[in-house]
Amino acid sequence: MLKGIPSIISPELLKILCEMGHTDELTIGDGNFPGHTYGKKVIRLDGHGVPEILDAILQLFPLDTYVDHPVTLMGVVPGDDVKTPIWDKYKEIVAKHDERGAACFEEIDKWEFYDRTKNHSSVVIMTGESELYANIILKKGVVK
Repeated sequence: MLKGIPSIISPELLKILCEMGHTDELTIGDGNFPGHTYGKKVIRLDGHGVPEILDAILQLFPLDTYVDHPVTLMGVVPGDDVKTPIWDKYKEIVAKHDERGAACFEEIDKWEFYDRTKNHSSVVIMTGESELYANIILKKGVVK
């Protein structure tokens, strides 16, 4: 046990977060995300939603201040009639941890998101999140 570490952060995840350096990325995937297909490393946090995991990670993990958009969302596929209210929750959570708030976010195409995860994410965190298009990529900043 350690003090100050959110209990949702497993020892394995804590190790990976600590090993990540500036500009490294991580992906948090919803329950439908093909993490084992696109992830170099996969940590399963089944039974937890993306918002609570995002909040816990951002207590330890600074977002990159050298890029305009250190947070990336998987954009809704054109023609897919899906609402994304969870994105508003993400923006509230990010605003608690980064003064740039909603300005941190960008949306990219679904297939570009998969490709970016495969080629750039140090880890994919798989969740039990049931909301659609709840996938998110975080780019690590510098600890000051």
